[in-house]
Amino acid sequence: MCIILWNIFKIILHIIFLYSIYRIGDWIQNAFDLIIPGSVIGMIILFVLLSTDLIKVVWIEEGSKFVVNNLVLFFIPATVGLINYLDFFAGRGFLLVLIVLFCTVLVIASSGATSQWIMYRKEKQHD
Repeated sequence: MCIILWNIFKIILHIIFLYSIYRIGDWIQNAFDLIIPGSVIGMIILFVLLSTDLIKVVWIEEGSKFVVNNLVLFFIPATVGLINYLDFFAGRGFLLVLIVLFCTVLVIASSGATSQWIMYRKEKQHD
């Protein structure tokens, strides 16, 4: 029982730490009136902190795993919010689905081509 409570407490602390970094990024965005979203700034801060070993992965590992494992729950409010715009989707729904599918394929293709190009360059440098 004590181990379970300790794991829950650790997950909560990790999530609080991640949320604090998000809030710092949000504050920076508001303070300097930047066009970059605060969440992206927070992610950049987290990346820099992890890359420079100022924070260790184990400090956020359990909390981030928990958030990623339950990510689907964060999309429920957005999906339910779409109900308010059913009139908008009724007329152009099929067209919007085609646009989303096309954009998804475009992103997959461009990401794959970019990663292949980067791998090709790295292999060429090692030769």
